[in-house]
Amino acid sequence: MSYTQIYYHMVFSTKNRLPAFHKDQRKTLYNYLWGILKNKKCHLYQMGGMEDHIHMLTSVHSTVSIADLIRDLKTSSAAWIKKETLFPHFIGWQNEYGAFTKSHSHRDVVVSYIKNQEEHHKTESFLDEFKRLLREEGISFEDRYIQ
Repeated sequence: MSYTQIYYHMVFSTKNRLPAFHKDQRKTLYNYLWGILKNKKCHLYQMGGMEDHIHMLTSVHSTVSIADLIRDLKTSSAAWIKKETLFPHFIGWQNEYGAFTKSHSHRDVVVSYIKNQEEHHKTESFLDEFKRLLREEGISFEDRYIQ
C-alpha cells in the first residue's frame, strides 16, 4: 500500500472574471464540484469563493493528475451549469488556474483563508489576489497572460 498526503489549494475563475455565481446558489455549485472530487477519490477540506471565482483545498489521490482533475472539474461543471441554468450569466471558465501544494501544517490556515473570501475581497480584487498567490508561491508570470 502507498501512503500519500498531497494537499492542493486550487483557484480558478469564470471566463473574463464575469460575476456569474449568485451567493444564494453557490452552495449548489460547490456540492456538484464536491461530488466530482469524491468520484476522483479526493478529500475536500474547504470550498468557497465569490461571484467570479472558486477556491478549494483538497487532498488529491496519488493516481490523479492535477491538470486532469481541474480539466474534469471545469468541463463537467460548465456542462452542468448550462444544463441547470442556475447561473444565467455564466459563459465558461477562464483557461488558466492556480494549483498550489500545501503542507499539512498549513491546512487550517488555507481553510480559514477560503472561509473568509467575502471579507478578504472587500479590499482585494480576484485578479490582484491571483497575482499575489502566484508571487507568494514563487511562480513567475507575465501580466499579459493573466487576463
